[in-house]
Amino acid sequence: QVQLVESGGGLVQAGGSLRLSCAASGRTFSTIAMGWFRQAPGAERELVAATSRSGASTYYSASVKGRFTISRDNTKNTVYLQINSLKPEDTAVYYCAADPDRINFNSISYDATQYDFWGQGTQVTVSS
Repeated sequence: QVQLVESGGGLVQAGGSLRLSCAASGRTFSTIAMGWFRQAPGAERELVAATSRSGASTYYSASVKGRFTISRDNTKNTVYLQINSLKPEDTAVYYCAADPDRINFNSISYDATQYDFWGQGTQVTVSS
C-alpha cells in the first residue's frame, strides 16, 4: 500500500504560480514512478506530468509543457508540481498517483491504469 497526500492547491489569478506537493508513505519512494493528473468539471482525468523512479525522465502533456515542472525528492518521499503562468483552463482538481510496479528505474508511466494508488486531490482554481 502507498498513501499519498497532496497539498498546495488554492485560488490564484491568471499568470500566477503554485507549487503542489505530494507526500508518499508506505513504500520506499524510489521504487515508485509518480504522476500528476488533473480533472476539470465534465472532463476526463488527464495526465499532465510524470516522473520516473529516478527522476531522470519526465513527461509533460502538450497543454502544460513549458509551464509545469515535475520534480521529486526521494530523501523526502515527496513529488512536486511547480505550476507557472497559470491559465483559467488549468482550473481542475489535481491528483498525484503512484505506480509501484515500474521495473525500469528511468521509465515513465503514461496510462492512468498503470497507477495503483491515488491521492485525495487538491483544487486549483485560476481566476481571469
